[in-house]
Amino acid sequence: MFDVKKIREDYPMFANHPDLVYFDNGATTFKPKPVINAVMDFYNSGTSNVHRGDYPLSVHADQLYDGARVKIAKFINCDPKEVAFTAGTTASMNQIAYGMEHVFLKPGDVILTTRTEHASNLLPWYRLEKNCGIKVEYIPADSQGRVHIEDAENAMHDKVKAIVIACVNNVLGAVQPIKELAKLAHEHGAYIVVDGAQSVPHRKTDVKDLDIDFLAFSGHKMCGPGGTGVLYGKYELLERMDPISLGGGMNARFDSCGDVILKSAPEKYEAGTPNIEGVIGLGAAAEYLMSIGMDNIHEREKQLRGYFAEKVKQLDNIEFYNPDNETGPVAFNAKGVFAQDAAGYLASQGIAVRSGNHCAKILHEIIGTDQTIRASLYLYNTEEEVDRCVKAMSEITLESAIGIFF
Repeated sequence: MFDVKKIREDYPMFANHPDLVYFDNGATTFKPKPVINAVMDFYNSGTSNVHRGDYPLSVHADQLYDGARVKIAKFINCDPKEVAFTAGTTASMNQIAYGMEHVFLKPGDVILTTRTEHASNLLPWYRLEKNCGIKVEYIPADSQGRVHIEDAENAMHDKVKAIVIACVNNVLGAVQPIKELAKLAHEHGAYIVVDGAQSVPHRKTDVKDLDIDFLAFSGHKMCGPGGTGVLYGKYELLERMDPISLGGGMNARFDSCGDVILKSAPEKYEAGTPNIEGVIGLGAAAEYLMSIGMDNIHEREKQLRGYFAEKVKQLDNIEFYNPDNETGPVAFNAKGVFAQDAAGYLASQGIAVRSGNHCAKILHEIIGTDQTIRASLYLYNTEEEVDRCVKAMSEITLESAIGIFF
């Protein structure tokens, strides 16, 4: 049984903010005690650099850091040597794009993506389009942000080198057919690159079953510390790809002639002193989520999101943009009210949501607006919180929203 009350006891934020309804989990999540304790234990009794020393404290830090890699590998079902730690999804996506530039791509090659993507999954490819002559093309998505495999098949051709797509869209929550897209890409000799920022924290991710070539996700969106992320890649691809950051820890040797020998993956992608305590906390977060069960988390969120959606559909003053998606955020606007003003009213009622374009700045080409309110749920949210939010949403008018500023 999924005991939300018991789960909420793991999060100090709820004790410290008892009246807050936190529906901004798409931006970042609260941290449970096991994650906080793991970070604090390192600060209090384990502080040392990693992979640099032979004294006991440093060896222990090595064990904790490398142990986190093993936990993440178990979390997504891969070999630990296929897990490189980064600063987050953005850093991982940039590493993939610029790492592929000289090894996998040539002028005229095509990156196939969608207009629903987050900036971190588009801007690096746009730069490569200008700098090295690749081309970005788009698979159509429907009004809910979903890609249909027939449309992907129609968009595919022999110049496509990679399909680059988020498993779950960060605004509309559309779940894309990743396994089918991977099969399609591989049948055409292309790769598949997956943004897992909004999927990995919420559903079971098995990179072997999905046959993903590259996957990026962030720690802070899955109960882990900020400034942590993961770059997964099939090992042979990580070995071929170039790292974009060079420095200590990632090279085996170099000489005054400029000859450099890099370490093997994943170490060659971890230049400089890493975010050691963050990575240890990320490992603790993965362990925590696995103890609850990713399938249990997914089913609970699906149930709660369905409850929320049915309530929102009954509100005459709300424009609901993704009523048919089963998971992910609830994206909406109050009719006749600017998104930020409406979100400000909700904030005045103790409800935390996000307003704006959510870094998906060409999504308006699909949904017809570039400003929405996003209410994003996680495993610790409740029906009572949904009821409070829906009641406040029903009260949003131009007068009530503007009134909070005067």
